[in-house]
Amino acid sequence: MPIPSNFSSPTRISAKERAFSQIQEWIIDGTLQPQEKLTDADLAKALGVSRTPIREALQLLNVHGFVEMFPGVGTQVTEVKPEDISKILPPLGVLQALAAELAAPDINQQSIDLLREVNKKFAKALKAGDTFTALKQDEKFHNIIIDLAQNSYISNTVSMLQAHVMRLYYNKTIILKERSINEHEEMLKAFEQRNKEKAGQIARTNWLRAIDEYYSEEKL
Repeated sequence: MPIPSNFSSPTRISAKERAFSQIQEWIIDGTLQPQEKLTDADLAKALGVSRTPIREALQLLNVHGFVEMFPGVGTQVTEVKPEDISKILPPLGVLQALAAELAAPDINQQSIDLLREVNKKFAKALKAGDTFTALKQDEKFHNIIIDLAQNSYISNTVSMLQAHVMRLYYNKTIILKERSINEHEEMLKAFEQRNKEKAGQIARTNWLRAIDEYYSEEKL
């Protein structure tokens, strides 16, 4: 099992949280491939922790659907299922829309300006073909809105769903389109008008559109 050695690790979190975060990232970006077998000892050595937090992290990753645990046999990375786009994006779109609706009434101009600046960076990266940077800026844009909603139940659920979305991005099931640039801007205009219904509607459309695009391209 190849484990990278040149990765950065966050500080001030527990060994289990650090292990969970790093292993999940490796699964999302394909460093750890689908059906690849994972061993406690190798992961513990790579992350510089004992096997206990590794086991705890793998159990949590199993609950989140990133690994499969077979008692007495071993643990392996789950398959990427492109068709799961139809299961992941609808609830995520609803939560993103709700977050936009909650944020709209009290959002200030400073936050709108920040979102607009992030969207400009998103647009620049997307038009330049820098899909990795575009992906990170798109994620940042939506996470700012989630934070503005100030609802930990929304943010925790979105975080879990977003991790699966990121995996689909890396698997090229979801492909960022320039249309998102305009949708982001339309959402910002709705924020400026304090129109929570419109902001929510655009947010939901922005996420669900990827389902139609996936199945349209699959038929080509």
